[in-house]
Amino acid sequence: MIIVDGRRSGKEVSNFGNLEEVLTHVMEEQDMEDRVVTDVFVNNESFSEIYPHQAEDITCNSIASVEVRTVSAGAMAMDIAAEMSKVARMMGTGARHVARLFREAANSDALELLQDMLDVTRDFMGMTAVLRENYAKERDPEFTDLTDKLSELLTEMSESLEMEDWILLADLLEYEFLPMCEEWRVVSEHLNQLMKRCIVQ
Repeated sequence: MIIVDGRRSGKEVSNFGNLEEVLTHVMEEQDMEDRVVTDVFVNNESFSEIYPHQAEDITCNSIASVEVRTVSAGAMAMDIAAEMSKVARMMGTGARHVARLFREAANSDALELLQDMLDVTRDFMGMTAVLRENYAKERDPEFTDLTDKLSELLTEMSESLEMEDWILLADLLEYEFLPMCEEWRVVSEHLNQLMKRCIVQ
């Protein structure tokens, strides 16, 4: 038995060799275009891959039922956009904490947290750019300017890292990066509103 979003499929699990074939077939159906899988249940138990293509190793003779739950890509994008301003706030909190650690000469702790914060910042920038490109039709010069400013600041921070100038790095985080996070929070909220209008239309 194969169930997709609460509806029973016309095909049976026994028609396929392994779980990956089942999932591939489900996602190739015409009405699955522009949808994203959120949950998979195998024999009524939640399934997620521990390693890439694990589903290929699960043969269908051990499976009685597969249930797939999806959401539209637009709905998922809206959920992500709604969280972006929280992420910007977290980036600001992280910057304040890292700057304090550098000023206290707890450099190894500061560097570890700084790396995490930079990873989050890169992910934030990438996701914001994807959301704007795919779901927000309006051009926003403020977004472009802010992106350029952040890129320049990250370059300056990298140079401070190379020179091991921890006090300068603390200053950049506290007096430049932190206020910029607040600007990003405002831009994120604007993007969220913009997407709501565009996706609803």
